[in-house]
Amino acid sequence: MPTHSHVCLAVALAVAGVSTTAATLAATPAPAPKPTMPTTTAAASADPYLWLEGVEDAKALDWVRERNAKAEAEIGGAPGFRTLEADLRAILDSDARIPGVQKIGGYYYNLWKDKDHPRGLWRRTTLAEYRKSEPQWETVIDIDALNAAENENWVWHGVECLKPKYERCLVALSRGGADADVTREFDLDSRTWVADGFSRPEAKGGLQWADIDTVYVYTDFGAGSLTEAGYPRIVKEWKRGTPMESAKVVYEGKPQDMYIAAYRDLTPGFERDFVSRTIAFYNDELLLRGKDGTLVKIDVPNSSKKAVHNQWLTVELRDPWKLKDRSYEAGSLLVIDFDKFMAGNREFDVVFLPDEHTSLSDYDWTKQHLVLNLLSDVKSKVRVMTPIGEGSWRQSLLVGAPAVGTVGIAPVDADNSDALWMTTSDFLTPTTLSLVEIGQQPEKLKAMPAFFDASGMVTEQQFATSKDGTKVPYFVVRPKHILMNGSTPTLLWGYGGFEVSYTASYNSIAGRSWLQQGGVYVLANIRGGGEYGPRWHQAALKANRHKAYEDFAAIAEDLFARNITSPKRLGAQGGSNGGLLMGNMIVQYPHLFGAVVCQVPLLDMKRYSHLLAGASWMAEYGDPDTKDWEFIKTFSPYHLLKEGTEYPPVLFTTSTRDDRVHPGHARKMMAKMEAMNADVRYYENIEGGHGGAANNQQEAHMRALAYTFLWQQLSK
Repeated sequence: MPTHSHVCLAVALAVAGVSTTAATLAATPAPAPKPTMPTTTAAASADPYLWLEGVEDAKALDWVRERNAKAEAEIGGAPGFRTLEADLRAILDSDARIPGVQKIGGYYYNLWKDKDHPRGLWRRTTLAEYRKSEPQWETVIDIDALNAAENENWVWHGVECLKPKYERCLVALSRGGADADVTREFDLDSRTWVADGFSRPEAKGGLQWADIDTVYVYTDFGAGSLTEAGYPRIVKEWKRGTPMESAKVVYEGKPQDMYIAAYRDLTPGFERDFVSRTIAFYNDELLLRGKDGTLVKIDVPNSSKKAVHNQWLTVELRDPWKLKDRSYEAGSLLVIDFDKFMAGNREFDVVFLPDEHTSLSDYDWTKQHLVLNLLSDVKSKVRVMTPIGEGSWRQSLLVGAPAVGTVGIAPVDADNSDALWMTTSDFLTPTTLSLVEIGQQPEKLKAMPAFFDASGMVTEQQFATSKDGTKVPYFVVRPKHILMNGSTPTLLWGYGGFEVSYTASYNSIAGRSWLQQGGVYVLANIRGGGEYGPRWHQAALKANRHKAYEDFAAIAEDLFARNITSPKRLGAQGGSNGGLLMGNMIVQYPHLFGAVVCQVPLLDMKRYSHLLAGASWMAEYGDPDTKDWEFIKTFSPYHLLKEGTEYPPVLFTTSTRDDRVHPGHARKMMAKMEAMNADVRYYENIEGGHGGAANNQQEAHMRALAYTFLWQQLSK
């Protein structure tokens, strides 16, 4: 099951304008529509804007359209807006972008969007063709043609094809970009939908192959089948040719759980079935399912990230773990033979141990190697670990990986080879894709063109001192010869949650929209993220959430101290959890900013757990219906607004079709600030899901609105 962090990462990258090629965009299930907290007369009296939570209520949508029109007139009518929008659309549609591929059988598949195919082509080619500057592609599924034929607005949500023959696939499609999706069976050889094949109705959940005639299905089966967070509570084994309703129950979670799923590892020689029980974020169980249906829990800490690959069990620790004869540090990566572990062996090999500066960002297996992608003070370092005997590993650095910048690593075909895809970039260097055989120099395959003029620009890393004395890193991208007198428009971007890390990556949208205009771009690596492993994340959980906001404010003040910018020239931007960050900058640190863009945000932290996916985030923020409210209310922007306070100019953006973070957050904050005569404007895309946009034109428009607004306010 893709985690919330994967999707938050993808969404936040999209909000930032960073390429999401390597991010997992495919279908993190989010909750089906469910009743919100009862809106009693007393509640409505306490919150006069409660009616704006009616997502598609006619009155609420009229309110939205009125404010959209005002924002369009003010920002969309500004000089240069149409040119910027067209330039961003050209970047998003550019044929020069790297077509990231996934190897499925003998072909390499890519989802491609451009001006002629706004929803996308799922297409394929061979490696020999892919090596060419202009490969020949074969269209497998044309999403735009499918929409035309079905009078729908499907958005691609991902695909899983059945090993080892890869003849059949399960394709997920979302209506309008929402998290709810359908799953359909597709014949890859004939490139046709399978008549009477597996088909899951629109809901939050998914299908996973067990064999050609069997799938695991976890979805909305009707009353009582969802968790309180709105995710699937029940997983079943479904046989071909039978109704889904008659599928055999494999596992039932508790209503208080977050998410239940199951899958079969179809790697030849290592076929195993697993049930995944996510109780809450950072609290999950992995259970091995025997042929007789019995379930045995993999006995490792619930807070750890655990995975089984071939003969290996890997355990990435979020908390210290003490066994009878040995203790293991939080942030470590442990490896053990899976069958020996299940037989009682607990002699783990420690293949990574964190230190003050270095954390594990990610890891991947190839056929013979374990590849660790590390962050050393938020800069990439790739280490190759090779098992060479009982308890012994040989380690080396990946040949050809750059010493500076961000490196992304993914196996080409972990079952059959040691080849890797390697992407490299930094803030000013377009992304390069190489094919790497471990131990050999990389073969450069593709490179993005420069989408903005980076000549005369420099990147530097600085550290700000937060309120409690913690050193917090941040990156500054700026013209080399700016006047250090505080006069330069500067954009500070941040996220700070869910153990998600942000590194120095090429940002074509921000580059064209901001840097090329002469602005300074700053990326904050505040606590709550994963830049220094679990300790960095846990430092800003729940009652310590304020530390993330203090970090962000400290970076702003450090920019002032360095005379890079000044409060009236400093803007802030963030989305999703970063939208909550922006909300707190608006209400707690209004004096630091000349403008704020707050995107797809969480803002009403009293009701967040009763709106859509909110209940699934209580491990991050706390439960507002308990005594946790005493600390949650200290970072609930909606409740911290005060009459008579001078707030910076704000642009709120969200999406009607966002069924993860409820658009009511942004709507109500806008309405409340509007009633205070604050300097606010609002734009809500009618579709687009949590990312805010469902196609390149919508994305270009949303990005152009944000950057034009910021430039309007900060260059006065």
